[in-house]
Amino acid sequence: MKKIMEIQRDSKLTDAEKAIKRQELLTGKWMSQPDSNNDNGTKGTNGAGPSSAAATQEEDLMGDDTLKCAICMQLCERPVTAPCQHNFCLKCFQDLVAKAKKKACPSCRHEFGAKFAANPRVNTALISAIRAVKSGKKATTAKNFVRINNDDRPDEAFTTERAQRAGRANAASGRIMVNVPNDHFGPIPPEADPRGLGIRVGDCWKDRLDCRQWGAHFPHVAGIAGQSNVGAQSVVLSGGYEDDRDEGEWFLYTGSGGRDLSGNKRTSKVQSFNQDFTSMNQALKLSCERGLPVRVVRSHKEKRSAYAPTTEEPVRYDGIYRIVKCWRKKGAQGLLMCRYLFIRCDNEPAPWSSDDAGDRPRDLAKNLPKEALAEIKEAYKKDVYTMGCGKDKPYWDWNAEKEEWGWTRPPPESQRNGASGSGKGRKKVSEHEKALKEMTCGVCKEILKLPVSAPCGHNFCKSCLDLTFGGQEFEVDTGAATGRSLRIRKVVMPCPCCKSDLADFLRTAQVNRDLESMVAKLQKQVEADKAERIANGEEEEEKLEEEEEDATQTSPSIKKKGRKATAATSVDASPKSALKKKKQQQQQTPSILVPRVGIASRENEADRQAIAVALLCSDFPDFDVGLIEALVEQEEGDARAVKMALSRMKQQMVAEEKKKAKQDNGTQGAGGSSATAAAAAVVSPAVLATANGNTPGSGGAKANGAKGRTRSKSVSAAPQAEVDVAVAVGKSTSPRAKRAKK
Repeated sequence: MKKIMEIQRDSKLTDAEKAIKRQELLTGKWMSQPDSNNDNGTKGTNGAGPSSAAATQEEDLMGDDTLKCAICMQLCERPVTAPCQHNFCLKCFQDLVAKAKKKACPSCRHEFGAKFAANPRVNTALISAIRAVKSGKKATTAKNFVRINNDDRPDEAFTTERAQRAGRANAASGRIMVNVPNDHFGPIPPEADPRGLGIRVGDCWKDRLDCRQWGAHFPHVAGIAGQSNVGAQSVVLSGGYEDDRDEGEWFLYTGSGGRDLSGNKRTSKVQSFNQDFTSMNQALKLSCERGLPVRVVRSHKEKRSAYAPTTEEPVRYDGIYRIVKCWRKKGAQGLLMCRYLFIRCDNEPAPWSSDDAGDRPRDLAKNLPKEALAEIKEAYKKDVYTMGCGKDKPYWDWNAEKEEWGWTRPPPESQRNGASGSGKGRKKVSEHEKALKEMTCGVCKEILKLPVSAPCGHNFCKSCLDLTFGGQEFEVDTGAATGRSLRIRKVVMPCPCCKSDLADFLRTAQVNRDLESMVAKLQKQVEADKAERIANGEEEEEKLEEEEEDATQTSPSIKKKGRKATAATSVDASPKSALKKKKQQQQQTPSILVPRVGIASRENEADRQAIAVALLCSDFPDFDVGLIEALVEQEEGDARAVKMALSRMKQQMVAEEKKKAKQDNGTQGAGGSSATAAAAAVVSPAVLATANGNTPGSGGAKANGAKGRTRSKSVSAAPQAEVDVAVAVGKSTSPRAKRAKK
């Protein structure tokens, strides 16, 4: 304890050095390892060169408490934001949950909750911010690209009049944006991208059809893209098999097949027979033996993985992997499954990593995951296929001279040919702008203001959350109307992005000050980058390039723009798009990344009413948008009052529909029995008296006395009276009357 206090009192040490010394003290390394910075003067922080700049940059990051882990006090690795808005490394958080009896934050003692503790989500917004700060003012250079020749298709997936279902269930793919064939191996290079960037790690799309257009994974349904005689080019992790295990840098993947998909069983998850190394499984096996690179795409449908993207960015490209080993073993359902061990080998950092460099090579003979080794021991007939088992080296391997991953020999030749063309590059985008684009609210889609990080991994403005859930009670006494007690029901408050329940979190929701300061820093950096580009004249060059590109466009492209405008008009009919259009008109700027100082804030009255209208339209789609706007204007922006009024109107509409349906049913029943009632009205009183058990001329005392005789008489007389009534009406009304008539 004295040593720790001495380290803390030492004013010469930075926060990073104090943290290192504390760790060395706790692990016992301080006794054996001297300080290398003092022994070698050329490698210290005072030295010159790239290492000195990197060390200074690391010190700047460590001096910022917003990016530190609350447990290890180091820069967050795969940061996880707790409900109390403190940040942790994913591994530190998992160790804390596994060891601690009480699952609470070590900084504020706020309990995490069982659901968040069991399945934490990596905060991708913080990762992009850390990476942007590390990379500095690095901008992507624009290069010429080759445009493929498929102008007959629109820019997005489309449906025709023959579509049987709404949405994209029966949609056709839009034009492919890249000029690589479907059997292209490895990453998508900048030369094949119309933007001149290539497909970068972390690029996201709203669905698999958009992912197909950019070449990351061409099949929009199948999870494996490949050919059994060439190899596999890409796979998708979407939670289709319960045996899959995702650990980020490596994962265990299950092959395809083994299920009965005959008839209408496309969604069957029951294994009917064993899987074999055929078709797509053979393609993956061939990629394993040859060491071919495989593009990996993760989907938000993988609910068990902490590395899966959120529903806000459903499909994400995560880089290049290699299949190190493959085998067959019995799965959870007792049948043989093809299993593959994927290990990441990309030059770009992973989306969940805060490093600014890619993966480093590892000794595959010694450093395989324990979980994979345990499965390999249970392999069927001990048949295990290993990468590079032949004489040839892997196609994709580490280049020690260049210190990067790349091709060791020419990649397999494509069996298809792409079209050719020409075009111009796109506008340069700095790393700070990319990171700031991630710092958007899940409701208003603008830069975060007073950000709040939800346990599901989404970020929102505090004002947007207050407007969405403001005025709602956390619990409702359902027994108040009936006079009963202990009838309290919890109110579900779904996340606007993924529908996870946020009721418990909203009770004590706080502003994430770390994320707020990071947003402010990124905004300053973006302003500085923009000012630097203007000073260097790069903005004018980009404008000239855009003007030249517009001048060289031909008439087919103009027609295409017309189709785009028509599609945009049909899409912009939604409340959220109308709100976004209204805000863009008010701000008079095309970019949401760099808001100007003179623009009015989002909290003014007009914007608040627009947000309220958009939210109410999503909650009450049956009502007209004009009616909702009029109610909001009448109530002076009080969303709670308008919501209560709309709820009452909806209840009244439902009650009227039920009443009308009941009246219609009653009218039909009355119409069916009107003829019988009219005929029964003309039956003689004697017949009615006989049907009631009284003979003509008998008194009430005689009918009520001698109960046994009267009952027997009435029973015997009733069938005959029923027959008479049926004859008078003209039809038999019951099977009993028919039998009596016979």
